[in-house]
Amino acid sequence: MERKSPTGKKFRSKPQLARYLGNSMDLSSFDFRTGKMLMSKLNKNRQRIRYDHSQSKGKPDLNTSLPVRQTASIFKQPVTKVTNHPSNKVKTDPQKAVDQPRQLFWEKKLSGLNTYDIAEELVKTMDLPKGLQGVGPGYTDKTLLSALASALHTSSAPISGQLSAAVEKNPGVWLNTTQPLCKAFMVTDEDIRKQEDLVYSVRKRLEEALMADMLAHIEEATIEAKALKEESNDEETESL
Repeated sequence: MERKSPTGKKFRSKPQLARYLGNSMDLSSFDFRTGKMLMSKLNKNRQRIRYDHSQSKGKPDLNTSLPVRQTASIFKQPVTKVTNHPSNKVKTDPQKAVDQPRQLFWEKKLSGLNTYDIAEELVKTMDLPKGLQGVGPGYTDKTLLSALASALHTSSAPISGQLSAAVEKNPGVWLNTTQPLCKAFMVTDEDIRKQEDLVYSVRKRLEEALMADMLAHIEEATIEAKALKEESNDEETESL
């Protein structure tokens, strides 16, 4: 069976006709045997196309990646995302607003660190009270002192040490990472009085040192002024 086009070209099959027309015409509802369009198939195809269009139009775009800048560049450069604009309203999730996990025994990284003065001489570290005792593998007094100083500067919570007695048996399981590597301790009134006396003694020595330095500057200024005065008197005598 052959079909002839208005221009006189002959086609022996529907695939041959489809290859000739290409994408210019939809032949899914065309009956090659009768040479007519089947209206039932045509209506179904129209309904399917309309349904697919409505479905694709209603689907939200879930792509959250930033668009790429439309500039001539070798590497793709995404646009800058501004999140701190005054008009932005950020909703926080209380379940996600938690502290980041800390590494166990991270205080051991502070071991081996020393302090030197301006003359590059090693500064003697302070001695901790006997009530402060370290806990955990490989702790030293220097590491404990660094851990306590770090906890005072990085946390606003009170320092009470490791309250659980089980931490001494298995610190890898029962260690409280929010507290330094030291056993639980109590600050008594006697400890506070000793610290007050120590602070008073240090301030007294500082006051004496500042006073001595001030008197030394005054004495040097007096000597220099006296020397300048004698030198000016000698110059006047020579001129006469």
